Amino acid sequence: MEIEKLGRYEILSELGQGAMGVVYKAVDPLIDRTVAIKTINLNLSKDELVDFEERFNREAKSAGRLNHPNIVTIYDVGRADHVAFMAMEYLEGRELKEIIASGEMLQPDRVAEIISQVADALAFAHDHGIVHRDIKPANIMVLRNGSVKITDFGIAKMASGSRTQIGIILGSPKYMSPEQVAGKPVDGRSDIFSLGAVLYELLTGKPAFGGEDSTLTTIMYRVMNEMPASPADVNPSIPVAFNYIVARALAKLPENRYQSAREMANDLRNFKNLTATSPLNSAGSSGKISATDGDATVRLNASQIPAAPSRSDGKKWAAFIAAAIFVAGTVLFITSSREPALTAVEDKKPTTPQTTLAAAVIPPPPAETESKAPDGQPSITAPTKMPDGQPSIATPTQATLGFAVLPWGEVFIDGKNQGASPPLREIRLSPGKHQIEIKNTDLPPYRQTVELEAGASKTIRHKFK
Repeated sequence: MEIEKLGRYEILSELGQGAMGVVYKAVDPLIDRTVAIKTINLNLSKDELVDFEERFNREAKSAGRLNHPNIVTIYDVGRADHVAFMAMEYLEGRELKEIIASGEMLQPDRVAEIISQVADALAFAHDHGIVHRDIKPANIMVLRNGSVKITDFGIAKMASGSRTQIGIILGSPKYMSPEQVAGKPVDGRSDIFSLGAVLYELLTGKPAFGGEDSTLTTIMYRVMNEMPASPADVNPSIPVAFNYIVARALAKLPENRYQSAREMANDLRNFKNLTATSPLNSAGSSGKISATDGDATVRLNASQIPAAPSRSDGKKWAAFIAAAIFVAGTVLFITSSREPALTAVEDKKPTTPQTTLAAAVIPPPPAETESKAPDGQPSITAPTKMPDGQPSIATPTQATLGFAVLPWGEVFIDGKNQGASPPLREIRLSPGKHQIEIKNTDLPPYRQTVELEAGASKTIRHKFK
C-alpha cells in the first residue's frame, strides 16, 4: 500500500529498500525542507519487532549525537500506524557500492580523499564512544560536490549502552573484522579494518576477501586467516605506499592496526611522502568476481562459523600457513618489545659474523683484493686466500641497528627516512655515529645519537605513550 504521509512529512517518492524497511524522499512542510525518511515495518513477529525496534532506536540515538560534516544528519524520529520512521538529511550523490559496481576506477588521489573523509568521520564517532560496526560501500555516499557522508549507524555500539548479545554477529561479511567474525567485543579498530577492506576494493576493483567462489563460509575464513594480494600487485598503477596503508588497516590483530582512524586519515593524505611500503602477508584469490551476499548485513550465531572452508587446496593452506607465520612473528616482536623502561638500547657485539634475516639494506659482497700479474697483464680481482687455499672470512665492515617500536614509528637515520617500524626490524649501517629520530604522528618524536662499531649489533626499543 502506497504511503502519502508519515507524521507531518509528505512522501514524494521511494528511494529504495533498506535493511529495516523502505527509504523515501519526502518534504517537511513546516520548513519546506527535503528529507530522506527511513522506515521500519512493524508488521513483524514479536521477536523480530523487538530486535528491529531496538536497532532503529539505537541508530537514531547514535547518529543524532554525531554532528560532523561527514556523517548524515538526523532531524527527527516518530511512529505512524504500523511504521516507525526517522527523518534525515537528504543526500544527492552516489553510493560507493554503485561506483565500484560500475567498474569505474578512481585515481589514487581521489581514493585517498574519499577514504580519509570517512576516516575523519569515524575518528569523530569513536571519540564519542560510538562504533559503526557496518562500514561498507553501501553505507558511504559520495555527494555531487565531492564530499563524503557515512550513513546507517543502525548497528552502532553505544559505549554506555548494552552490548550486542554475546555470540551474535552483526555486520557485512566481506567487510567484517576478524573479531566480529569471531563474535568478540569490538572497538573503533574494527571499523578501521572494515575501512581498509573498502579502500582495497576501491583501489583494485576487487573485494579484499571475496572471489569467484565467495560463499559466506569462504569469506569468513579468509577474513580470519588470509591476506589479499597487495594492491600494487593487483593494479600496478597504484602507488606502493598504499600497500603499507592497507596492510596496517587489515592487520588481523587489532593491536597491529592503526590505533585510531585519525592516524589512517593522516597517512592517506600524506601517501605521496610515505616510504613504508610493506606488502600484505599472503596472496588472496583472484579471478572474476561474482555477486554474493557478502556485502549484506547479516545476523549469525558464532557457532555457525567453520574453522576452515570445506575445500583444502594447496593455495589456501599455503596462505593459511603464511598468515600463521606472520601472527607468530608479530607475537614474538611484541613480546620482545616489552621492557620496564619506555626506551632502551641493547648493545651486542657478536664474535662471529651473523646473517640478517630482514635487513632493509643489503650488505656489500665480501672484500676483494686486487693483484698485479707479474708480466704486466691486466690485474686480477680475487677473494683473499688463507695459507691452506681456503677463502678467508671477511672482516665485518658494517654494524646492525635493530628497532622495536610500539605501536609504530617512522624511522629517520641521519635525516633520511628509512620507513616505518614495524615492519622495519633492522638495518645495516656504516660504523660511527648516527643521528636516530623516530616519529609518531600524534606524539613527540624520540631522538638519540648512537655510535656503532663494525660487526656490532644494537637495538633501539621505544614505546610511544
